[in-house]
Amino acid sequence: MLRIWQATEAARTFTAVILGCIAIWAVCVWVFDLPVFLVPSPMTVLKEFIEKPQFYFANSLSTLWVSLGGFALAVLAGLILSIGIIRSVWLERTLYTLLVGLNSLPKVALAPLFVIWFGTGAISKMAVVISIAIFPIVIGTVLGLRSIDPELINMARAMRAPQKRILWKLRFPQALPSLLSGMKVSISLALVGTVVGEFIAGNKGLGSTILAAQGTFDTTQVFVCIVLLGVLGAILFYAIDLVERYLIPWHPSHRGHKQQAANPQRAPQHQGRAGVAH
Repeated sequence: MLRIWQATEAARTFTAVILGCIAIWAVCVWVFDLPVFLVPSPMTVLKEFIEKPQFYFANSLSTLWVSLGGFALAVLAGLILSIGIIRSVWLERTLYTLLVGLNSLPKVALAPLFVIWFGTGAISKMAVVISIAIFPIVIGTVLGLRSIDPELINMARAMRAPQKRILWKLRFPQALPSLLSGMKVSISLALVGTVVGEFIAGNKGLGSTILAAQGTFDTTQVFVCIVLLGVLGAILFYAIDLVERYLIPWHPSHRGHKQQAANPQRAPQHQGRAGVAH
């Protein structure tokens, strides 16, 4: 029973935060007597969603599909670029500069170009997602691939291990924590990139629904889409976190969390000893 309680800690925290935000939202609407066309109440938003569930589910799935597709391509491209960067000084100097320049560009300015090149379908939106999500993956992966102890590399080379085996057996496991941290950032950015693409050229998805609702001043529909985007973003983030806990349970961040959960009374004692030592 205790293990189940600890395993569902993230879900319970997420639920508590969502319910708390909804309560604050409802209280603010009631206290300040806000009109519906400015800020609708949570019950009004829920009623709007219940009246058209298929419409919102279809648009949510469209946004989710583009986000996941673009994110997967960004991870694949980021891994390839990261391996090239650590293997070639020339690629490091050129690709880093290009990636920094690409990351500094407003993606709203790039989206029209992608529409011209790839049309108004899902490919142009995925291109926006890749352009915004690839930077954290490359930065995190390169950092992880280079953080390995040089002595291990020298030992593997002394044993005549090929470069591919050194990469996959030594460097890549060492880079997993940094890679997964970059993926946590990128999955949220992927959702942002999808909405930007749907703003520019989209006839379905939550972004295009928000844009259509803006034209008719349907604030309630905008709020439904915003809430759904927030829920999707949280689910995707915690999905990556779950994958991280499964792949690298040995990492100090997870190991320390488990030890603190298993021995909650020992944490203050250790903190007190550390304070005395300082």
